[in-house]
Amino acid sequence: MILYDNFQVNSKGHLTIGGCDAVGLAEQYDTPLYVVDENQVRKNCRAYKNAVKKYFGENGGEVAFASKALSFKGIYRIIADEGLWTDIVSVGEMETVKAAGFPLEKTYFHGNNKTDYDIETGLKNNIGVFVVDNLEEIDALNRLCEKYGRTQKVLLRVAPGIDAHTHAKITTAKIDSKFGIAIGTGQAIEAVGYILKQKNLEFIGIHCHIGSQILEIQPFLDADIMITFALDIKNKYGYEISTVNFGGGFGIKYLPEQEEINIDFGIKTIAEYINKKCDDLKMKVPKIIFEPGRSIVANAGATLYTVGSNKKITGYKNYISVDGSMADNPRYALYGAPYTVVAANRMNDPCEITATIAGRCCEEGDFIQENVKLPDLKRGDILAVLITGAYNYSMASNYNRLPRPAMVFVKDGEGRIAVKRETYEDLMRNEI
Repeated sequence: MILYDNFQVNSKGHLTIGGCDAVGLAEQYDTPLYVVDENQVRKNCRAYKNAVKKYFGENGGEVAFASKALSFKGIYRIIADEGLWTDIVSVGEMETVKAAGFPLEKTYFHGNNKTDYDIETGLKNNIGVFVVDNLEEIDALNRLCEKYGRTQKVLLRVAPGIDAHTHAKITTAKIDSKFGIAIGTGQAIEAVGYILKQKNLEFIGIHCHIGSQILEIQPFLDADIMITFALDIKNKYGYEISTVNFGGGFGIKYLPEQEEINIDFGIKTIAEYINKKCDDLKMKVPKIIFEPGRSIVANAGATLYTVGSNKKITGYKNYISVDGSMADNPRYALYGAPYTVVAANRMNDPCEITATIAGRCCEEGDFIQENVKLPDLKRGDILAVLITGAYNYSMASNYNRLPRPAMVFVKDGEGRIAVKRETYEDLMRNEI
Protein backbone atom coordinates (compact mmCIF):
# COMPACT_ATOMS: atom_id res chain seq x y z
CA MET A 1 0.00 0.00 0.00
CA ILE A 2 3.06 2.29 0.17
CA LEU A 3 3.02 3.88 -3.28
CA TYR A 4 5.87 6.38 -2.89
CA ASP A 5 9.04 6.44 -0.77
CA ASN A 6 7.91 9.44 1.30
CA PHE A 7 5.21 7.23 2.86
CA GLN A 8 6.61 4.59 5.21
CA VAL A 9 5.67 2.55 8.29
CA ASN A 10 7.58 3.04 11.55
CA SER A 11 8.31 0.64 14.41
CA LYS A 12 4.99 1.56 16.08
CA GLY A 13 3.06 0.40 13.04
CA HIS A 14 2.16 4.00 12.21
CA LEU A 15 2.20 5.67 8.81
CA THR A 16 4.95 8.24 8.38
CA ILE A 17 4.89 11.10 5.89
CA GLY A 18 8.17 12.79 5.07
CA GLY A 19 9.64 11.20 8.19
CA CYS A 20 6.82 12.44 10.49
CA ASP A 21 4.56 10.06 12.38
CA ALA A 22 1.07 10.68 10.97
CA VAL A 23 -0.56 9.88 14.32
CA GLY A 24 1.66 12.45 16.01
CA LEU A 25 0.72 15.02 13.38
CA ALA A 26 -2.97 14.34 13.97
CA GLU A 27 -2.50 14.72 17.73
CA GLN A 28 -0.48 17.93 17.40
CA TYR A 29 -2.47 19.71 14.68
CA ASP A 30 -5.92 18.05 14.92
CA THR A 31 -7.89 16.60 12.00
CA PRO A 32 -8.90 16.88 9.21
CA LEU A 33 -5.35 17.80 8.27
CA TYR A 34 -3.64 18.30 4.95
CA VAL A 35 0.00 17.20 5.02
CA VAL A 36 2.50 18.14 2.28
CA ASP A 37 6.04 16.74 2.09
CA GLU A 38 8.28 19.63 1.02
CA ASN A 39 11.15 17.39 -0.06
CA GLN A 40 8.86 15.44 -2.39
CA VAL A 41 7.63 18.65 -4.03
CA ARG A 42 11.23 19.74 -4.60
CA LYS A 43 12.16 16.29 -5.93
CA ASN A 44 9.35 16.46 -8.48
CA CYS A 45 10.29 20.01 -9.53
CA ARG A 46 13.89 18.95 -10.10
CA ALA A 47 12.87 15.85 -12.05
CA TYR A 48 11.00 18.05 -14.55
CA LYS A 49 13.58 20.84 -14.69
CA ASN A 50 16.52 18.46 -15.11
CA ALA A 51 14.75 16.40 -17.79
CA VAL A 52 13.75 19.47 -19.83
CA LYS A 53 17.30 20.81 -19.64
CA LYS A 54 18.79 17.41 -20.54
CA TYR A 55 16.59 16.69 -23.55
CA PHE A 56 15.77 20.16 -24.89
CA GLY A 57 19.03 21.92 -24.06
CA GLU A 58 20.03 24.69 -21.66
CA ASN A 59 17.58 27.26 -23.07
CA GLY A 60 15.33 25.00 -25.12
CA GLY A 61 12.50 24.65 -22.64
CA GLU A 62 10.88 25.75 -19.41
CA VAL A 63 8.72 24.25 -16.67
CA ALA A 64 5.80 26.18 -15.15
CA PHE A 65 3.87 24.95 -12.12
CA ALA A 66 0.10 24.82 -12.73
CA SER A 67 -1.34 26.79 -9.81
CA LYS A 68 -4.80 25.25 -9.96
CA ALA A 69 -3.39 22.03 -8.48
CA LEU A 70 -2.35 23.68 -5.21
CA SER A 71 -2.30 27.43 -4.64
CA PHE A 72 -1.06 29.00 -1.41
CA LYS A 73 1.90 31.22 -0.56
CA GLY A 74 4.17 28.45 0.68
CA ILE A 75 4.07 26.48 -2.55
CA TYR A 76 5.16 29.47 -4.64
CA ARG A 77 8.21 30.02 -2.42
CA ILE A 78 9.28 26.45 -3.17
CA ILE A 79 8.57 26.86 -6.88
CA ALA A 80 10.64 30.06 -6.93
CA ASP A 81 13.51 28.32 -5.11
CA GLU A 82 13.48 25.54 -7.70
CA GLY A 83 13.60 27.98 -10.63
CA LEU A 84 10.22 27.16 -12.18
CA TRP A 85 7.70 29.52 -13.74
CA THR A 86 4.06 29.29 -12.71
CA ASP A 87 0.69 29.66 -14.39
CA ILE A 88 -2.48 31.20 -12.98
CA VAL A 89 -6.13 31.42 -14.01
CA SER A 90 -7.48 34.15 -11.73
CA VAL A 91 -6.65 37.37 -9.93
CA GLY A 92 -6.90 35.43 -6.66
CA GLU A 93 -4.08 33.15 -7.75
CA MET A 94 -2.18 36.21 -9.03
CA GLU A 95 -2.45 37.97 -5.68
CA THR A 96 -1.26 34.82 -3.90
CA VAL A 97 1.73 34.58 -6.23
CA LYS A 98 2.47 38.25 -5.60
CA ALA A 99 2.13 37.95 -1.81
CA ALA A 100 4.58 35.04 -1.84
CA GLY A 101 7.17 37.21 -3.58
CA PHE A 102 7.12 35.09 -6.73
CA PRO A 103 8.23 37.06 -9.83
CA LEU A 104 5.11 37.85 -11.86
CA GLU A 105 7.20 38.25 -15.01
CA LYS A 106 7.66 34.45 -14.80
CA THR A 107 3.90 33.84 -14.80
CA TYR A 108 1.47 32.71 -17.50
CA PHE A 109 -2.11 34.02 -17.21
CA HIS A 110 -4.61 31.44 -18.47
CA GLY A 111 -8.42 31.33 -18.50
CA ASN A 112 -11.22 31.00 -21.01
CA ASN A 113 -13.10 34.09 -19.82
CA LYS A 114 -10.79 36.79 -18.49
CA THR A 115 -12.74 39.89 -17.51
CA ASP A 116 -11.48 43.40 -18.20
CA TYR A 117 -10.63 43.59 -14.50
CA ASP A 118 -8.56 40.39 -14.78
CA ILE A 119 -6.70 41.74 -17.79
CA GLU A 120 -6.09 45.18 -16.29
CA THR A 121 -4.81 43.65 -13.06
CA GLY A 122 -2.48 41.40 -15.01
CA LEU A 123 -1.13 44.31 -17.01
CA LYS A 124 -0.63 46.47 -13.91
CA ASN A 125 1.31 43.62 -12.31
CA ASN A 126 3.48 43.00 -15.39
CA ILE A 127 2.39 39.42 -16.01
CA GLY A 128 4.92 37.70 -18.23
CA VAL A 129 2.64 36.07 -20.80
CA PHE A 130 -1.11 36.11 -21.44
CA VAL A 131 -2.52 32.89 -22.92
CA VAL A 132 -5.42 34.24 -24.99
CA ASP A 133 -8.43 32.02 -25.53
CA ASN A 134 -10.80 33.79 -27.94
CA LEU A 135 -11.21 36.77 -30.28
CA GLU A 136 -13.06 38.91 -27.74
CA GLU A 137 -10.19 38.51 -25.29
CA ILE A 138 -7.70 39.45 -27.99
CA ASP A 139 -9.67 42.65 -28.62
CA ALA A 140 -9.92 43.46 -24.91
CA LEU A 141 -6.24 42.81 -24.25
CA ASN A 142 -5.13 44.92 -27.21
CA ARG A 143 -7.45 47.76 -26.13
CA LEU A 144 -6.22 47.72 -22.54
CA CYS A 145 -2.58 47.52 -23.63
CA GLU A 146 -3.25 50.71 -25.62
CA LYS A 147 -4.68 52.31 -22.47
CA TYR A 148 -1.57 51.47 -20.44
CA GLY A 149 0.90 52.15 -23.23
CA ARG A 150 2.48 48.73 -23.33
CA THR A 151 3.00 45.68 -25.53
CA GLN A 152 2.07 42.28 -24.13
CA LYS A 153 3.52 38.88 -25.01
CA VAL A 154 0.78 36.34 -25.84
CA LEU A 155 0.32 32.68 -26.60
CA LEU A 156 -2.81 31.51 -28.40
CA ARG A 157 -4.54 28.56 -26.78
CA VAL A 158 -5.63 26.08 -29.41
CA ALA A 159 -7.73 22.92 -29.30
CA PRO A 160 -5.79 20.29 -31.27
CA GLY A 161 -8.57 17.66 -31.24
CA ILE A 162 -6.81 14.93 -29.27
CA ASP A 163 -8.32 12.11 -27.23
CA ALA A 164 -6.28 12.10 -24.01
CA HIS A 165 -7.72 8.74 -22.85
CA THR A 166 -8.73 10.14 -19.48
CA HIS A 167 -11.99 11.06 -17.71
CA ALA A 168 -14.33 13.13 -19.89
CA LYS A 169 -14.46 15.93 -17.30
CA ILE A 170 -10.67 16.40 -17.40
CA THR A 171 -10.22 16.08 -21.16
CA THR A 172 -9.47 19.56 -22.50
CA ALA A 173 -8.27 19.29 -26.09
CA LYS A 174 -11.39 18.21 -27.98
CA ILE A 175 -12.44 20.31 -30.95
CA ASP A 176 -15.62 21.28 -29.09
CA SER A 177 -13.87 22.05 -25.79
CA LYS A 178 -14.71 25.29 -23.99
CA PHE A 179 -10.97 25.98 -23.98
CA GLY A 180 -9.09 27.50 -26.89
CA ILE A 181 -9.75 27.76 -30.62
CA ALA A 182 -9.96 24.63 -32.77
CA ILE A 183 -7.20 23.88 -35.25
CA GLY A 184 -9.37 21.42 -37.19
CA THR A 185 -12.06 23.96 -38.13
CA GLY A 186 -9.57 26.46 -39.53
CA GLN A 187 -10.47 28.99 -36.86
CA ALA A 188 -7.14 28.79 -35.03
CA ILE A 189 -5.06 29.78 -38.07
CA GLU A 190 -7.41 32.72 -38.67
CA ALA A 191 -7.07 33.75 -35.02
CA VAL A 192 -3.29 33.84 -35.45
CA GLY A 193 -3.72 36.29 -38.31
CA TYR A 194 -6.04 38.37 -36.13
CA ILE A 195 -3.44 38.56 -33.35
CA LEU A 196 -0.71 39.56 -35.79
CA LYS A 197 -2.81 42.57 -36.82
CA GLN A 198 -2.97 43.91 -33.24
CA LYS A 199 -0.35 46.60 -32.68
CA ASN A 200 -0.08 46.09 -28.91
CA LEU A 201 0.34 42.31 -28.84
CA GLU A 202 3.54 40.35 -29.38
CA PHE A 203 2.60 36.89 -30.62
CA ILE A 204 5.22 34.43 -29.37
CA GLY A 205 3.52 31.08 -29.87
CA ILE A 206 0.77 28.58 -29.21
CA HIS A 207 -0.52 26.65 -26.21
CA CYS A 208 -2.57 23.50 -25.68
CA HIS A 209 -3.57 21.33 -22.75
CA ILE A 210 -4.82 17.93 -23.77
CA GLY A 211 -6.13 16.78 -20.39
CA SER A 212 -5.27 15.74 -16.87
CA GLN A 213 -4.25 12.49 -15.12
CA ILE A 214 -2.98 10.96 -18.38
CA LEU A 215 -1.25 7.64 -17.67
CA GLU A 216 0.16 6.83 -21.12
CA ILE A 217 2.59 8.70 -23.33
CA GLN A 218 0.85 8.42 -26.72
CA PRO A 219 -1.59 11.33 -26.28
CA PHE A 220 1.38 13.65 -25.69
CA LEU A 221 3.00 12.40 -28.90
CA ASP A 222 -0.28 12.97 -30.73
CA ALA A 223 0.10 16.61 -29.69
CA ASP A 224 2.81 16.93 -32.35
CA ILE A 225 -0.02 18.51 -34.35
CA MET A 226 1.17 21.65 -32.54
CA ILE A 227 4.46 21.46 -34.44
CA THR A 228 2.65 21.02 -37.74
CA PHE A 229 0.46 23.98 -36.84
CA ALA A 230 3.55 26.09 -36.12
CA LEU A 231 4.74 25.32 -39.67
CA ASP A 232 1.27 26.21 -41.02
CA ILE A 233 1.61 29.61 -39.34
CA LYS A 234 4.99 30.17 -40.97
CA ASN A 235 3.74 29.11 -44.40
CA LYS A 236 0.60 31.25 -44.23
CA TYR A 237 1.94 34.40 -42.58
CA GLY A 238 5.71 34.18 -42.98
CA TYR A 239 5.92 34.37 -39.19
CA GLU A 240 8.02 31.93 -37.16
CA ILE A 241 6.82 31.47 -33.59
CA SER A 242 9.37 31.03 -30.81
CA THR A 243 7.35 28.99 -28.29
CA VAL A 244 5.10 25.94 -28.14
CA ASN A 245 3.48 25.22 -24.76
CA PHE A 246 2.31 21.62 -24.38
CA GLY A 247 0.59 22.21 -21.02
CA GLY A 248 0.63 19.55 -18.33
CA GLY A 249 -1.25 16.34 -17.74
CA PHE A 250 1.23 13.65 -16.63
CA GLY A 251 -0.78 11.35 -14.40
CA ILE A 252 0.34 9.85 -11.10
CA LYS A 253 -0.32 6.60 -9.30
CA TYR A 254 -3.27 6.81 -6.89
CA LEU A 255 -3.68 3.03 -6.55
CA PRO A 256 -1.06 0.24 -6.40
CA GLU A 257 -2.23 -1.32 -9.67
CA GLN A 258 -1.90 1.89 -11.66
CA GLU A 259 1.10 2.73 -13.84
CA GLU A 260 2.42 6.25 -14.22
CA ILE A 261 4.65 8.10 -16.67
CA ASN A 262 8.19 8.40 -15.33
CA ILE A 263 9.02 12.10 -15.68
CA ASP A 264 12.48 11.63 -17.21
CA PHE A 265 11.24 8.97 -19.63
CA GLY A 266 8.21 11.06 -20.59
CA ILE A 267 10.16 14.23 -21.34
CA LYS A 268 12.85 12.23 -23.20
CA THR A 269 10.25 10.49 -25.36
CA ILE A 270 8.44 13.73 -26.17
CA ALA A 271 11.72 15.51 -26.94
CA GLU A 272 12.88 12.80 -29.33
CA TYR A 273 9.51 12.87 -31.09
CA ILE A 274 9.41 16.66 -31.40
CA ASN A 275 13.02 16.91 -32.55
CA LYS A 276 12.43 14.31 -35.25
CA LYS A 277 9.19 16.00 -36.31
CA CYS A 278 10.94 19.36 -36.67
CA ASP A 279 13.80 17.73 -38.56
CA ASP A 280 11.38 16.02 -40.95
CA LEU A 281 9.58 19.34 -41.52
CA LYS A 282 12.91 21.17 -41.87
CA MET A 283 11.98 23.70 -39.21
CA LYS A 284 13.70 25.09 -36.14
CA VAL A 285 12.71 23.45 -32.85
CA PRO A 286 10.73 26.05 -30.87
CA LYS A 287 11.15 26.59 -27.14
CA ILE A 288 9.01 23.93 -25.45
CA ILE A 289 7.06 24.69 -22.28
CA PHE A 290 5.54 22.16 -19.88
CA GLU A 291 3.01 23.06 -17.18
CA PRO A 292 2.80 20.19 -14.66
CA GLY A 293 0.58 20.59 -11.63
CA ARG A 294 -0.68 17.28 -10.25
CA SER A 295 2.62 15.49 -10.88
CA ILE A 296 4.48 18.17 -8.90
CA VAL A 297 2.36 18.07 -5.73
CA ALA A 298 -0.06 15.11 -5.64
CA ASN A 299 2.29 12.44 -4.31
CA ALA A 300 3.68 14.91 -1.76
CA GLY A 301 0.32 15.06 0.02
CA ALA A 302 -1.91 13.09 2.35
CA THR A 303 -5.02 13.96 4.35
CA LEU A 304 -5.54 12.73 7.90
CA TYR A 305 -8.97 12.11 9.42
CA THR A 306 -10.30 10.83 12.74
CA VAL A 307 -12.81 7.98 12.60
CA GLY A 308 -16.15 8.79 14.22
CA SER A 309 -18.15 5.62 13.65
CA ASN A 310 -18.05 2.19 12.05
CA LYS A 311 -21.61 1.44 10.96
CA LYS A 312 -22.31 -2.12 9.80
CA ILE A 313 -25.55 -2.71 7.91
CA THR A 314 -26.06 -6.45 8.22
CA GLY A 315 -26.13 -8.14 4.83
CA TYR A 316 -25.39 -4.91 2.95
CA LYS A 317 -22.37 -2.71 3.56
CA ASN A 318 -20.11 -1.01 6.08
CA TYR A 319 -19.65 2.74 6.53
CA ILE A 320 -16.61 4.20 8.24
CA SER A 321 -17.42 7.86 8.89
CA VAL A 322 -14.69 10.46 9.34
CA ASP A 323 -14.50 14.07 10.46
CA GLY A 324 -13.80 15.27 6.90
CA SER A 325 -15.97 15.22 3.80
CA MET A 326 -16.52 16.26 0.21
CA ALA A 327 -15.91 19.79 1.52
CA ASP A 328 -12.18 19.06 1.89
CA ASN A 329 -11.96 16.49 -0.91
CA PRO A 330 -14.74 16.76 -3.53
CA ARG A 331 -12.98 14.71 -6.21
CA TYR A 332 -14.67 11.36 -5.54
CA ALA A 333 -18.12 12.97 -5.47
CA LEU A 334 -17.32 14.89 -8.68
CA TYR A 335 -15.89 12.16 -10.86
CA GLY A 336 -15.13 9.04 -8.85
CA ALA A 337 -11.45 9.82 -8.34
CA PRO A 338 -9.64 6.81 -6.83
CA TYR A 339 -7.47 7.01 -3.70
CA THR A 340 -5.44 4.69 -1.52
CA VAL A 341 -6.81 4.74 2.03
CA VAL A 342 -4.98 3.32 5.06
CA ALA A 343 -5.39 3.14 8.83
CA ALA A 344 -2.52 5.42 9.88
CA ASN A 345 -2.34 4.08 13.45
CA ARG A 346 -2.84 0.42 12.49
CA MET A 347 -0.69 -0.09 9.41
CA ASN A 348 0.34 -3.64 10.39
CA ASP A 349 -3.16 -4.84 11.32
CA PRO A 350 -4.97 -7.21 8.93
CA CYS A 351 -7.61 -5.65 6.67
CA GLU A 352 -10.73 -7.49 7.81
CA ILE A 353 -13.58 -5.46 6.35
CA THR A 354 -14.59 -3.72 3.15
CA ALA A 355 -16.04 -0.28 3.80
CA THR A 356 -17.22 2.96 2.28
CA ILE A 357 -15.44 6.00 3.72
CA ALA A 358 -18.26 8.43 4.42
CA GLY A 359 -17.93 12.13 5.08
CA ARG A 360 -19.93 14.24 7.51
CA CYS A 361 -21.80 16.39 4.97
CA CYS A 362 -25.55 16.07 4.53
CA GLU A 363 -25.31 14.50 1.07
CA GLU A 364 -25.92 10.83 0.31
CA GLY A 365 -23.00 10.93 -2.14
CA ASP A 366 -20.53 12.41 0.35
CA PHE A 367 -17.93 9.66 0.11
CA ILE A 368 -14.14 9.84 0.14
CA GLN A 369 -13.86 6.34 -1.33
CA GLU A 370 -15.86 3.13 -1.61
CA ASN A 371 -14.98 -0.57 -1.29
CA VAL A 372 -11.83 0.00 0.77
CA LYS A 373 -10.13 -2.88 2.59
CA LEU A 374 -9.31 -1.82 6.15
CA PRO A 375 -8.92 -3.12 9.70
CA ASP A 376 -12.15 -3.14 11.72
CA LEU A 377 -11.71 0.49 12.83
CA LYS A 378 -13.22 2.15 15.87
CA ARG A 379 -13.93 5.70 17.01
CA GLY A 380 -10.70 7.65 17.43
CA ASP A 381 -8.61 5.69 14.91
CA ILE A 382 -6.69 7.79 12.38
CA LEU A 383 -7.43 7.31 8.70
CA ALA A 384 -5.05 8.56 6.01
CA VAL A 385 -5.99 9.22 2.39
CA LEU A 386 -2.79 9.23 0.35
CA ILE A 387 -1.79 11.25 -2.72
CA THR A 388 -4.05 14.23 -1.95
CA GLY A 389 -1.56 17.04 -2.65
CA ALA A 390 -3.36 18.11 -5.82
CA TYR A 391 -6.93 19.43 -6.18
CA ASN A 392 -7.96 18.86 -2.55
CA TYR A 393 -7.06 22.09 -0.77
CA SER A 394 -7.52 24.05 -3.99
CA MET A 395 -11.08 22.69 -4.52
CA ALA A 396 -12.14 22.73 -0.88
CA SER A 397 -15.32 24.53 0.18
CA ASN A 398 -17.23 25.50 3.29
CA TYR A 399 -20.26 23.38 2.47
CA ASN A 400 -22.38 22.79 5.60
CA ARG A 401 -20.34 25.66 7.12
CA LEU A 402 -17.35 23.42 7.70
CA PRO A 403 -14.08 25.30 8.21
CA ARG A 404 -11.34 24.27 5.80
CA PRO A 405 -8.55 22.15 7.36
CA ALA A 406 -5.09 23.30 8.31
CA MET A 407 -2.12 22.38 6.15
CA VAL A 408 1.24 21.26 7.51
CA PHE A 409 4.54 21.13 5.66
CA VAL A 410 6.72 18.20 6.70
CA LYS A 411 10.43 17.96 6.01
CA ASP A 412 13.02 15.54 7.35
CA GLY A 413 10.83 14.49 10.27
CA GLU A 414 9.73 17.97 11.29
CA GLY A 415 6.34 19.60 10.75
CA ARG A 416 5.29 23.24 10.55
CA ILE A 417 2.03 25.04 9.84
CA ALA A 418 1.75 26.28 6.25
CA VAL A 419 -1.96 27.22 6.30
CA LYS A 420 -3.84 27.82 9.54
CA ARG A 421 -7.10 26.00 10.19
CA GLU A 422 -10.12 28.16 9.43
CA THR A 423 -12.17 29.31 12.40
CA TYR A 424 -15.91 29.83 12.66
CA GLU A 425 -15.16 33.54 12.80
CA ASP A 426 -13.43 33.19 9.41
CA LEU A 427 -16.63 31.70 7.99
CA MET A 428 -18.60 34.80 8.95
CA ARG A 429 -15.92 37.42 8.38
CA ASN A 430 -17.63 39.08 5.37
CA GLU A 431 -21.18 38.80 6.64
CA ILE A 432 -23.19 41.82 7.77
